[in-house]
Amino acid sequence: MDFTHLADEVSNQPPPYGDINLAAGDPALAAAFERAGMNGGAFAFGGQWGGSDQLALGRLANENPPELHSHDPQGRRCDVVEFHPAYHALMAQSMDAGLHCSSWDGPARPAEARRGNAQRATRLYVVSQVEAGHVCPLTMTHAAPASLAAAPELLRDFLPRIRARNYDGRFVPFWEKASVTIGMSMTERQGGTDVRSNTTQAVPIGGSEYEITGAKWFLSAPMSDAFLVLAQAPGGLTAFLMPRFRPDGSVNGVRLTRLKRKLGNRSNASCEVEFERAFAWRVGEEGRGIPTIIGMVQMTRLDCAVSSAGLMRAALARALHHARHRTAFQKKLVDQPAMAMVLADLALDQEAFAALAFRLALSFDEANGSGTEAAHARVLTPVAKFAVCKAAPAFIAETMEVLGGNGYVEDCALPRLYREAPVNAIWEGSGNVMALDLARVAFREPDLVQAILANLKERTRGLPGAASTAETVSRCLQSGDREAHARRAAEALALLAAAAALAESAPTAVTEAFAATRLATARGIYGANAIDAVRDLMLERTLAA
Repeated sequence: MDFTHLADEVSNQPPPYGDINLAAGDPALAAAFERAGMNGGAFAFGGQWGGSDQLALGRLANENPPELHSHDPQGRRCDVVEFHPAYHALMAQSMDAGLHCSSWDGPARPAEARRGNAQRATRLYVVSQVEAGHVCPLTMTHAAPASLAAAPELLRDFLPRIRARNYDGRFVPFWEKASVTIGMSMTERQGGTDVRSNTTQAVPIGGSEYEITGAKWFLSAPMSDAFLVLAQAPGGLTAFLMPRFRPDGSVNGVRLTRLKRKLGNRSNASCEVEFERAFAWRVGEEGRGIPTIIGMVQMTRLDCAVSSAGLMRAALARALHHARHRTAFQKKLVDQPAMAMVLADLALDQEAFAALAFRLALSFDEANGSGTEAAHARVLTPVAKFAVCKAAPAFIAETMEVLGGNGYVEDCALPRLYREAPVNAIWEGSGNVMALDLARVAFREPDLVQAILANLKERTRGLPGAASTAETVSRCLQSGDREAHARRAAEALALLAAAAALAESAPTAVTEAFAATRLATARGIYGANAIDAVRDLMLERTLAA
């Protein structure tokens, strides 16, 4: 419903939030546009997604969550999930924008000429501000070719359909569709993150074809056209691609048991599933399931960080919108000194974490042509996911306080953003998993981590606390008890990388303020950090919206 043209006048309340440009007043996004070589169309994309009707789609998709229909009216098994039209509208627009495929578009080009991941990250960031749940199948589809590369024939068949931008939500065999989406199903009840304990069995039936039997605790986006699945083959844990329909056109043995009742992410369906001799193709060699899947996982982890930065931006924009229109004690809230400090402090974190995510996306683009960038993409992906995704819930909670009681009621979008935020920290590896990834790399390839630290120290030379933060990371990772200190190392490394990203995209004063209050000293709660010198600058940079 559009509330922008109401006749009743209500005093001292902000106008409805809508018909805005989501790219305006966002310095991190503006810098990312420039770095990725994007033209004015990128700014227009922010206007398209900031329309009141577009924002309403996000609300409707969450207020009307998907429903599972295990059987049709005549009692036949169907295993179909039904979505609200708002969900399908968002999927169609996001696929038209290439969120599921744009990094794989066109022929291969020199690494220095490509900005596919960097450009896509800016669009993902904007779309996540409107509705992040439908991004899940788009993220998995975009990441799938990284794993399907281990099965060239499958990649040849699926990549043209992955690249297609005309959304097709019909429940029909993938070969009858121009476009497809791809989900994934890895975890089981008894193991969760420990996928090596999976018990689902894959029995070969000829060549690369198998039948899989067992149960999965999570299957993401069950109406996808195929799923990347881990199962135990005779040669060990192996990756497979499981279509919803068997090659003969019959429905595959994918039995959807129930949909998960999630805290947030409600527009997106996640379910428990049982496989009954479900047909699948092997992807890669038997026993190489985890190495085959890890390329996909790296890309989905990048999306988690980018999307979380987008959620933070969405919350900040709503807080700023409220503060610049609401009066308390004869002043606009934004002009009250205590509130100004909170808002500026929030803006500083948001810009830094967005800069970190965007800079990481650029490393993905440049990895083929630069050993340094390849190392950054490999090592800093779990680190950025750890820091940005864990920061988002507390950040959004603070923005809710800016609105007071209005921020706590469901008529406001902030409760939905707050519920949505934790999923990115949990999905594709929770905080401990991300931190331990860093610890393992430091143990196996210590020179690689030291090279990254040296690069970050050079990029942050002269910033307060940068050198000591790098030493903290090194000391934690060289400790005999590195696993116990893994979180401290991951957080410190992420903040150092965020400062380095800011140094490339923000005014010196902003970068120095971040370093002084996040690296040189223990950070306080929002509004308690000594950012007086950049308070007005941060507000000026973010109030342009």
